[in-house]
Amino acid sequence: MGILEKIAEIEREISRTQKNKATEYHLGLLKAKLAKYRAQLLEPSKSSGAKGEGFDVMKSGDARVALIGFPSVGKSTFLSLMTSTESETASYEFTTLTCIPGVIEYKGANIQLLDLPGIIEGAAQGKGRGRQVIAVARTADVVIMMLDATKGEVQRELLEKELESVGIRLNCPKPNIYFKPKKGGGLSYNSTVPLTHCSEKLVQLILHEYKIFNAEVLFREDSTPDEFIDVIVGNRVHMPCLYVYNKVDQISIEEVDRLARRPNSVVISCGMKLNLDFLLEQLWEYLALICIYTKKHLIFYFCTEV
Repeated sequence: MGILEKIAEIEREISRTQKNKATEYHLGLLKAKLAKYRAQLLEPSKSSGAKGEGFDVMKSGDARVALIGFPSVGKSTFLSLMTSTESETASYEFTTLTCIPGVIEYKGANIQLLDLPGIIEGAAQGKGRGRQVIAVARTADVVIMMLDATKGEVQRELLEKELESVGIRLNCPKPNIYFKPKKGGGLSYNSTVPLTHCSEKLVQLILHEYKIFNAEVLFREDSTPDEFIDVIVGNRVHMPCLYVYNKVDQISIEEVDRLARRPNSVVISCGMKLNLDFLLEQLWEYLALICIYTKKHLIFYFCTEV
């Protein structure tokens, strides 16, 4: 049985298992196995193959922003409007086949904007160059998730699921858990707050799944088993995400108002050039750049973690 089949089997087992006190240990073990198999899936293949065209581009400027979305949602049009780079646009899908960089000049800062190829469902398993797109997205300071406002919430849910499965956590802080493997002494388990999701037995079972028998664990917040697994794996990326709903000129004003009131969301229309200035202001806030003036009035920008 291959890794994809094992992942699918565990996901089916999790979906049909009721969540209660009696099954929390079983679910914790399943989630630990699922995270381990997904990590194996993302490892580069050892088999040699033909070399193809380069995908990633050198990081430049004061910050990097990645454009992620399904095909034909307006990513290339957005890049052409916001930068001096002309990205090919057409009425058919998969117009963009590689990573196209551009630079946004805003408030004296140079923000690198990457137009990534549209990803499809199953990108985390490698479909449609999905692994390459997601690998570039992990290097960004902010992700702009471009969505088609006429498609409802389907695209957003699918993209969040794909990014979640490869260890990208959007708009959530890092778990406040101290974890340090040791050479001996068994498990040292402590918490500074009452825990409702993780018990000592569950923590021990999850650690054993990763062949860890000696460690020091300190919970400083009421974290879930998924968050504890993220700390063990150690390769999760937490980054801010701005959900941008394009083509709002094609939906009702009531739907525009509903989308605009959602957290971390901005509504725009690339075709009619609507609300692009507000999007730039929001992007600037999400980047959290700090402006430092020297004696000679030189300006430097530093990107801080959100």
